[in-house]
Amino acid sequence: MRTRRLLAAAAAVASAGTAAAQDCKHSKWGPNDEIGAANYVTPEQVMMAAKLVKKGQSHPLGIVIDSKTPAYPPRGVTLQVVQPGQHNDRSLEKDVGWPVVYNDDLAQLWFGVGSQLDGLGHLGESGMYYNCNKATDFIDITGLKKLGTHNIPPLVGRGVLINMAKHFGVETMKSGQPITTDDLKAAMKAQAIEVRQGDVVLIHTGWTDGMFEKDPKAWGSGEPGIDNDAGAFLASLSPMAVGADTWGLDVVPPPKGQKIFYAHAHLLKNNGIYILETMNTGRLAREDVKEFMFVLGQARIRGAVQMIINPVAMW
Repeated sequence: MRTRRLLAAAAAVASAGTAAAQDCKHSKWGPNDEIGAANYVTPEQVMMAAKLVKKGQSHPLGIVIDSKTPAYPPRGVTLQVVQPGQHNDRSLEKDVGWPVVYNDDLAQLWFGVGSQLDGLGHLGESGMYYNCNKATDFIDITGLKKLGTHNIPPLVGRGVLINMAKHFGVETMKSGQPITTDDLKAAMKAQAIEVRQGDVVLIHTGWTDGMFEKDPKAWGSGEPGIDNDAGAFLASLSPMAVGADTWGLDVVPPPKGQKIFYAHAHLLKNNGIYILETMNTGRLAREDVKEFMFVLGQARIRGAVQMIINPVAMW
């Protein structure tokens, strides 16, 4: 009896996998595409974005991280500064001809800590990832064979900030407070924000400014964010990337009846749209910067799923 139940369960899983494969639709950029919405980066888009720089101002969208930075378990960062060949009073002068001293960095870390880029190989559903790539075909412990973040070209485009904290009349939204499609539409209308194809959409909730230093444990335990339907709505606007000043973009915990982190599926898996987490948006919100040039050139480590980043906003 137990064997029959196990076989039936296995058949159901196999059937579900087959159904997912049959339902999968290839990207509009073709079945071999690996960069998704990064295809929006064209010479025309770069030149358009460059025209947004009118005051010569720039701002880092990455936060400073260290070993104490809260992160999605079990992620973390460990850093050591070492002096190779210089221990026990050893001098390098005889090797190089002058009394040189130097330091190097030795780190053990997860790339999904702090301000980060979620690549298209980060999240899938039922064993299927962006552009109908099956997990069994491209995921290896030594690195992704497809969809690695090293493939992503420099992300250059128009950035827009939707200030949801301002919309709700608060400095900091609450943990578990959802942002719905209607909320986004109302805020965009009130703030005169239009999302265009290829844009980078950043959402300001006040969460990192208000909670990261004040209560890091609470900051990493929940967050305000977009709900499932809002994720689908943003994807329908065809942006290049969607991000927020929260560690996971989606609302945590999710509203009753909704799936946790499912906006990730709408963006990454279904549409090839990148996710930017823990964006440092406070200055943009305070100075009412709604439109800016966005530039990101991530570290190109072959086969990586995510990457710690520091994009730059210029206006």
